[in-house]
Amino acid sequence: MTNIDNLFNRAIQLHKMGKPLEARVFYAQILEEIPTHVKALNLLGATYLQTGEHQKGLPFIEQALAIKADFLEAYNNLGIALKALKRYEEAVSCYQKALALKPDYALGYYNLGIVLKELKRYEEAVSCYQKALALKPDYAEAHNNLGIALKELKRYEEAATCYQKALAIKPDFADAYRNLGNTLQELKRLEEAVPFYQKALAIKPDYADAYNNLGIVLKELQRHEEALACYRKALALKPDYAEAYNNLGIALQDLGRHEEVAACYKKVLSIKPDYDFALGMYFHSKAHCCDWSDFDETLQELLGGIDAGKVVSTPFSLQAAPSTPAQQKRCAEICVQKKYAVLPSAENINRRYAHDKIRLGYFSADFHDHPVGKLTAELFEQHDRSKFEVFGFSYGATKTDSMRQRIITAFDHFIDIRNQPDQEIATLARHLEIDVAIDLTGHTSNSRIGIFARHLAPIQVKFLGDPGTTGAPYIDYLIADPTVIPVEHQQHYSEKIAYLPNSYLVNGSHRQISERQFTRSEFGLPDEGFIFCGFNVNFKISPIIFNTWIKILKQVEGSVLWLTEGNAQVRHNLRNEARKRGIAPERLVFAKRMDLLSDHLARYQLADLFLDTFIFNAHTTASDSLWAGLPVLTYLGEAFPGRVAASLLNAIGLPELITHSHEEYQALAIELATNPKKLAMIKQQLAKNRGTHPLFNAVLFTRHIEDAFTQMWERHQASLLPDHIYVSEQGIENIPHSEQRQK
Repeated sequence: MTNIDNLFNRAIQLHKMGKPLEARVFYAQILEEIPTHVKALNLLGATYLQTGEHQKGLPFIEQALAIKADFLEAYNNLGIALKALKRYEEAVSCYQKALALKPDYALGYYNLGIVLKELKRYEEAVSCYQKALALKPDYAEAHNNLGIALKELKRYEEAATCYQKALAIKPDFADAYRNLGNTLQELKRLEEAVPFYQKALAIKPDYADAYNNLGIVLKELQRHEEALACYRKALALKPDYAEAYNNLGIALQDLGRHEEVAACYKKVLSIKPDYDFALGMYFHSKAHCCDWSDFDETLQELLGGIDAGKVVSTPFSLQAAPSTPAQQKRCAEICVQKKYAVLPSAENINRRYAHDKIRLGYFSADFHDHPVGKLTAELFEQHDRSKFEVFGFSYGATKTDSMRQRIITAFDHFIDIRNQPDQEIATLARHLEIDVAIDLTGHTSNSRIGIFARHLAPIQVKFLGDPGTTGAPYIDYLIADPTVIPVEHQQHYSEKIAYLPNSYLVNGSHRQISERQFTRSEFGLPDEGFIFCGFNVNFKISPIIFNTWIKILKQVEGSVLWLTEGNAQVRHNLRNEARKRGIAPERLVFAKRMDLLSDHLARYQLADLFLDTFIFNAHTTASDSLWAGLPVLTYLGEAFPGRVAASLLNAIGLPELITHSHEEYQALAIELATNPKKLAMIKQQLAKNRGTHPLFNAVLFTRHIEDAFTQMWERHQASLLPDHIYVSEQGIENIPHSEQRQK
């Protein structure tokens, strides 16, 4: 045996022992003696691949192929290097050349499948893995990767079978356990997923990805503290793990710990500045704390990102930021394309069902003691059962409160779909032959717009949820009114608009107000002086509106501003902002959440005037205030979120409380606070109008929205495309408030 042979064998031995640096020395010695030694060139390049230095290894492998054009192993290694350098098309060519040399090369098919997956050519990747398995049925890694490609194609059951086959061959395959857990998560079999992550972690205790994925499932199971612990373990193992910081932020947001949420997203952005949706979440979480320390800079970056088509914000996070209707539509479109793109495999949308009654399907995560649940309960009860059959599809967490029980009773059929994957839900809706599917969640928390990407009904409608467009090409209509979406704004919505004649915001005709006689002192309010109330959620308070409020307080001596205290940071930050603007901090009084809505409504009566927020108005809160007899002063904004309170005021006959500039808003607030007679007249008018105007006439609202649904259905039955719909009051405007329809 020659010295070269000895050196080569020694190098190979070290290489196999996982000592690439030591092996590299011997390969280099061989090449000093024989520069054209193709095996040494190829394997020297491979040592660089082992240490992650792919660019350095590339020339040696290419040199080997220049000498030996049919060098199978070198083509494989070159493909690995090119794939790592994200030169995917070149890597594909390498593997194809290798397979041309050896058509039964299982490893070549396997590696080609990996590159095709990176190119999102999933069907081709599946074919490659299947060919590898036909040649080598016990190839556990190929079974695993076939599962990954099938999961990307949303063929979850097939993917799960692949992981199970991989584990039957290789029982200690931690990646396969984790991937099986991920697939079960997609199938909404959450409890089943947990032990597979635990098995992966038992095999590989430092498996940060498994901790992260386990955290996601635990969070979905409402096991919040366990989820937080998982994310923190993942971060202890992998401190630059942006995805784990993102998921930790989501879990903390659900718990209302917004200051910690902001810290998480700040960390995400420091690790990966272009992380999807992170900038918007950072902006929104700081808004929840009224922390405006970098408000202008972040806003500029956020809007610039939207204008550039970047995935920087969810639609709901943007809606409270000063932004145009065009920017809000663009943001929604970007989000849908990223998360809920239309599926080419979705069934034909031109189905037409023949029923005696139109079948309405309401889909929501919020059929419980939630603003959406409270607003819609009477609508469900009042639907005309001679014309409509009404289904409720619930995908939110199971609740046991009285509102949920009321809603369940209100539907003809109530179906819990929380633990069903999107495709199963779409199949169920088609089986039930739902004519009109109505999404009540939109882009808010627990959104499942992806269900609608499967075209679960011939007509698909967005109603309530967040105040804006879905940006989804498969949502046909958006329920609105002429105030929130003027005709000239229609271009900013991806849906056709179904215009209701009064306000689009449904309201029940009954809200119980407690008979408790509260005193000002019980809530820390002064015994004397004018009380401005602003019970909006804190993220709606921006520097622009706060500056206006401060100017009003300065002009109304002895007045106070009564706000909601969502978290401890709000009190500290807003009082500090007041101090900086020359207002005594104690003139800001903070109200804590009350257990009973009836008590909350009763305390409105201690206030004198509700000051609405700009950009994102009071919605349910404004309805509560008007029901309790407290006038709402609003400013008509440019986009849908900032026009809702004006819609409510028009519907209750108080348009004089709608202002059209910051200056007019400020002047009217001061006038009403200093002119008791004028304010008293408005309150008297409000009390009178509550029983005579449309806002709280749930039966009238129901007839109007039924008219809209009927027109949608009739267009579809006539094979007409969706178009804007204008519901007229004619013929049904005289329904009295007292009429009640029993289910």
